[in-house]
Amino acid sequence: MARIEVYLTSWCPFCRGAVQLLRAKGQEFAVVDLDAEPGRRAEMVQRSGRRTVPQIFIGDRHVGGFDDLSELERAGELDLLLES
Repeated sequence: MARIEVYLTSWCPFCRGAVQLLRAKGQEFAVVDLDAEPGRRAEMVQRSGRRTVPQIFIGDRHVGGFDDLSELERAGELDLLLES
């Protein structure tokens, strides 16, 4: 199973949506809470090239944000990615 990392903030509705979708899929994931660790935002930007949250990584792949994750689910590609 692929390692999943999610950079998020506690107040972000898109972050909650991403967490909810991953939990519904029965996935375990590492959370990088940028409220608790604001210094890691630079790490997120460097890895993703984006400043917004959430930023989701599955294995070595940068998935993007909640919209990107949802699109993978709608296209039937998320399960394949999670199994890799």
